[in-house]
Amino acid sequence: MIRCLKNIGLLLNPRPDGGFDEIRGAAILFDEKIIRIGAEADVLPQAAPSGAEMMDAAGCLVTPGLVDSHTHPAFAEERATEFEMRCAGQTYQEIAAAGGGIRSSVRALRALSEDELVKRMLPRLDRFLQYGVTTIEAKSGYGLSTEHELKQLRAIKRCHDQHPLDLVPTLLAAHEVPDEFRSNRKKYLDIVINETIPAVAEKGLAKFCDVFCEEGVFSIEESRRVLEAGKKFGLKPKIHADQLSGGGGAELAAEVGAVSAEHLDYISERGIERMVEAGVVFTLLPGSVIFLGLNRYPPARRILEKGGALALATDFNPGSSPTQNLPLMMTLAGSFCRLSPREALWAATRGGARALCMEEQIGSLRPGGQADLVVWNCPDERFIPYYFGMNLVQQVYKLGRRVLLEKD
Repeated sequence: MIRCLKNIGLLLNPRPDGGFDEIRGAAILFDEKIIRIGAEADVLPQAAPSGAEMMDAAGCLVTPGLVDSHTHPAFAEERATEFEMRCAGQTYQEIAAAGGGIRSSVRALRALSEDELVKRMLPRLDRFLQYGVTTIEAKSGYGLSTEHELKQLRAIKRCHDQHPLDLVPTLLAAHEVPDEFRSNRKKYLDIVINETIPAVAEKGLAKFCDVFCEEGVFSIEESRRVLEAGKKFGLKPKIHADQLSGGGGAELAAEVGAVSAEHLDYISERGIERMVEAGVVFTLLPGSVIFLGLNRYPPARRILEKGGALALATDFNPGSSPTQNLPLMMTLAGSFCRLSPREALWAATRGGARALCMEEQIGSLRPGGQADLVVWNCPDERFIPYYFGMNLVQQVYKLGRRVLLEKD
């Protein structure tokens, strides 16, 4: 079915250089992919011969579908009790050291069947669409054994196949050391490197390999081993880096040629320079900072001054950032990282696509690219972060099919 979205008040299309092309009074002709984009006077004559179904944007803002390039949606249970504990004064690290945190999610995930995991994930994916997100990266990391990491990744694939949302899978077996290997972490790393990574690669269940490089979790050397092993099996490296302390994770990201490094609240000046030189995407996750009650955000302005490319994501997970509201992350990026609304929108569209190595398909509107579109109930991009916590999404199109109306 060919469709034509007309009466677009303002169309914003992110460019590779960090700017935007803007068209007022625009229209878009598309099926699963963009066919033509431009002023109505140029596009509508092309729509008539094809018998295109006409859709009305009612003079509103239209952007590409948002890209959430860092999420953990494949979990079993929420961790609201831990939030209550933090409200009472305990820190995230204290809760984790006592057996909570990621390890509690591991215990819950292992007790759940794959079918039940899929059943719990699908409604979460609906909520991403409601916030204008049309593609997410989906990490494993709550199995922490070959068997259960494979279960998570199979569930992610099944959700990708069943749901309009695109899920891009990442292996995060090095998310934490599981309970049974707390006294023998080397043994667990050997399993990740020699068993889990090869098994995942053989079955084609992941595109990326990630590691939580942080004091008390995995060291620089341990993280290097994991990422280099992933590269040998064709898994592109990503890295959780410099979130809670400045441990040199950003420098490691540059060294191993990571696609992106994520969090970066404690990134060093040298880390910024090295990542820019290596072309690593800087993925900002301000939701986890505010939810954990912390006050150190990544130095976004400094990164941009140095020429770095930013992505913006929710870090959706049950422990440190239980939100799927990517527009709210645009607000946080403006208030705490000093990004302009356009800079935040670029990071949540084209920047996210770059962090997933998918710039040719998503994150912008171009002939031949995926017809992933959002119609916003506002005249321009400033209102998306301005109405913080509110949802201005009016319509969402995924691969040319309307998957959400405001009344839904």
